[in-house]
Amino acid sequence: MSREDDKIEVENIMSPGRMHRVDRTKYEAMRDALLAVLPDEQPGLTVAEAKEKLLPLLPETLFPGGAKAGWWLKAAQLDLEAKAVILRDDSKPLRLHRC
Repeated sequence: MSREDDKIEVENIMSPGRMHRVDRTKYEAMRDALLAVLPDEQPGLTVAEAKEKLLPLLPETLFPGGAKAGWWLKAAQLDLEAKAVILRDDSKPLRLHRC
């Protein structure tokens, strides 16, 4: 893989039209884990519940002891929301589910 392929552009629903380049391998691992644990319908999971469920699915080599998982979870969440793959419910605490 070339150095260019090591990065992927992600969006942020809070900053439409703005792209950020992040590590492709970590992003894809988190994205896949998040989508694996989120239900298809409401009420969905809180971010804390999703994190608890997805941590065992993450490769230890990329996230040793869950290191930086919170940051990558938020990056994947905001990107997937911007791409309309997941939805947030208007609730406290925030709940997420797949579209």
